[in-house]
Amino acid sequence: MRLLLAEDDHDLVAILKKDLEIAGYAVDIADNGVDAEYLGNEMIYDVAVLDLGLPQRNGIEVLRNWRTAGNHLPVIVLTARNAWHERVDGFKAGADDYLGKPFHIEELLARITALLHRSSQQPGGELQASGVSLDEEQQTVTTEDGQTHKLTGIEFRLLRYFLLNAGHVLSKTRLTEHVYDFDSEKDSNVIEVYVRRLRQLIGKNRIETRRGQGYVFMDNK
Repeated sequence: MRLLLAEDDHDLVAILKKDLEIAGYAVDIADNGVDAEYLGNEMIYDVAVLDLGLPQRNGIEVLRNWRTAGNHLPVIVLTARNAWHERVDGFKAGADDYLGKPFHIEELLARITALLHRSSQQPGGELQASGVSLDEEQQTVTTEDGQTHKLTGIEFRLLRYFLLNAGHVLSKTRLTEHVYDFDSEKDSNVIEVYVRRLRQLIGKNRIETRRGQGYVFMDNK
């Protein structure tokens, strides 16, 4: 899953980026509102963490512009803990959730996970589909036979995206956009390699190839 972090506190960014990547997110950074608004409109992100006190263009204006343009990117706003009016303004502008500063990274991760599940109309807790269960905290997958496998970073991001979009055809380009950040070496052909590895772990019939279209994770409810 790919995340946009719009924050101008570089010390905080350094900490958050590392923790978010460990948690399985491809992270891109915007340190001002103009860049944040532009990147958010690229439609390559699954969620945005948006500080309201950005330079050049404040977070409220960025968020309002996104929503006016029909951009439904899930957004968690960051604000000073005692600035209740900013929280109200954020929700009015279209925020999905907020978190007051200072905060614990565990709470931010929990809120991101909950928002992604809600946006994909998935229940909370573990992601499950077609007998496959993904533990997002441990980054492991358990199959129908009860075997649990540890996933690499890319395998985890890819399987999580498949499960959050089960039943939908996903092109290799779309998968690449949502699994890698801007600093990563991108090659859509590598997606084939990771799909092959996931099939070895969870069963080859769970991820179907649609010739000329991409892949679909079969949600056999």
